[in-house]
Amino acid sequence: MYAESLLPAARQRLITISDDAPLIEAAGKLRSGTDILVVCNSAGVLRGVVSKTDIVGQIAQCQGAGCIALISVAMTQDVLSCRSGDLLEDLWSNMKERGLKNIPFLDGDSRPVGVLNARDLLQALLKESTTEEDMMRHYVMGVGYR
Repeated sequence: MYAESLLPAARQRLITISDDAPLIEAAGKLRSGTDILVVCNSAGVLRGVVSKTDIVGQIAQCQGAGCIALISVAMTQDVLSCRSGDLLEDLWSNMKERGLKNIPFLDGDSRPVGVLNARDLLQALLKESTTEEDMMRHYVMGVGYR
């Protein structure tokens, strides 16, 4: 099964932010309940991602009454992402290895089109596994194969 099958759900989770936005703007967007923001340059190309943990870590380093740092100093740049043709099994393996719950879903031009969530990925893999198991059971029992 390919990542493309999860694109409709991934599209609903996408929240982007400019790489020159202030941290305070990112913090406001993260209050909506999303886990990550996808950081893009002015052309809309992926530059990184930022999470609540990234924001808190950066603000903890600020001194004085306000933090005027840009999101580019707090974002993670080494980003695991996916594309339509990626196999779900491979994506799960990579996400598990890196301990990620969400990854950006990119188009052919490295522009984000969604955010793939590990829960959706696991549900799709489980459904696929259950379907294969049912087909095997029916085959062995001779149901529908005469």
